[in-house]
Amino acid sequence: MSRGNRCRFRFLDPKPLVDGDLELVLAKKRTANPRKSIVPAYIFDMRRLGTRRRIGRIDLRVGNTEIIVKYGGHIGYRVDEQNRGQRFAARSIRLLLPLAEKHRLSPLWITCNPDNVASRRTCEIAGGIFVDVVDLPENSNLYKAGDRQKCRYRFDI
Repeated sequence: MSRGNRCRFRFLDPKPLVDGDLELVLAKKRTANPRKSIVPAYIFDMRRLGTRRRIGRIDLRVGNTEIIVKYGGHIGYRVDEQNRGQRFAARSIRLLLPLAEKHRLSPLWITCNPDNVASRRTCEIAGGIFVDVVDLPENSNLYKAGDRQKCRYRFDI
């Protein structure tokens, strides 16, 4: 395919993403870098509605590479320690599903470490279906960072 015929990715307006006292605020958009196997992504701050203080972060990775589907997942999240236990991550995942659907990410995949019980529960609460546990390839960045396996959760949207 020639350079002129390549499809260009278009970020969409995520609209207000609010669930009760939780809002997702778009912090930045990351463009793709095919050489590094990086897909475009929306990166959101999780905030309590009406405040500017971040309580966590969640990103939506828009692409269906082998790394995303098998190991990294379309969504990654982290809730600051003092705000855990309030289901902010599960609620944030649900808020992102319509945007993922607009980008035709169905199924959508979220992965986590097998020993991360809280993250596994988050995926279940958000509506994910446990599919399997996969071994990471030794040449992957996740493996190099110390991870050895990932649980995979599928979301049909």
